[in-house]
Amino acid sequence: MFAQIAPTYDIVNRLMTFGLDQGWRKVVVAEANPPVGGKALDVATGTGDIALALAPKVGPTGEVVASDFCLEMMLPGPAKAAKAGVGSWVRWVAADALQLPFPDNSFDCVTTGFAMRNVVNIEQAFRDMMRVVKPGGRVVCLEVARPKFALVRWGHQLYFNKIVPLLGRLISRHKEAYTYLPASAEKFPPPEELKTIMERAGLVQVRFKRYGLGAVAIHVGTKPIS
Repeated sequence: MFAQIAPTYDIVNRLMTFGLDQGWRKVVVAEANPPVGGKALDVATGTGDIALALAPKVGPTGEVVASDFCLEMMLPGPAKAAKAGVGSWVRWVAADALQLPFPDNSFDCVTTGFAMRNVVNIEQAFRDMMRVVKPGGRVVCLEVARPKFALVRWGHQLYFNKIVPLLGRLISRHKEAYTYLPASAEKFPPPEELKTIMERAGLVQVRFKRYGLGAVAIHVGTKPIS
């Protein structure tokens, strides 16, 4: 499914979120806060939007590793990185989010965006992200959420269940992939529960903030120093 939508993934995302997703990703990068010369990991990177936003933070002396289990989703990434002038700062790696192929304490920060809905074990994914981040480093997650207020939630459900699949069909020709999106969002844990899952995985100082009228949430957790 992801391989099929890869060529049009970026444009559908921009349209579907009215371009707000780019601002949310900037918040993710600001929260991750990797040092100049540091090393950052973006898990389930897709076409690499967050990875490319991290690259200027670490600079030419640092490195961003962009990982995804779907090679086709990453195919547009290197060209995007080259166009942004950070091509040599980003390394693309095929990886399972539940079994990341990196040593313990390898990265200054770990990020992930719109991916946790697609893993079979959310807690294990966060546990492995915590494993590879350095003590004191942050794990930052951007994901969909259900708005708290009834009227907003009703409008959000209408948009997700009717308009989003139509956009997907018109642009990507793969309506089923964008029918899956609202279905997976409906089953995904609410932000309060996701916070608890991150804490069970071992992260501390976990907090979250809602954006987009409550339709998305950004969670931030820290790996304990000792």
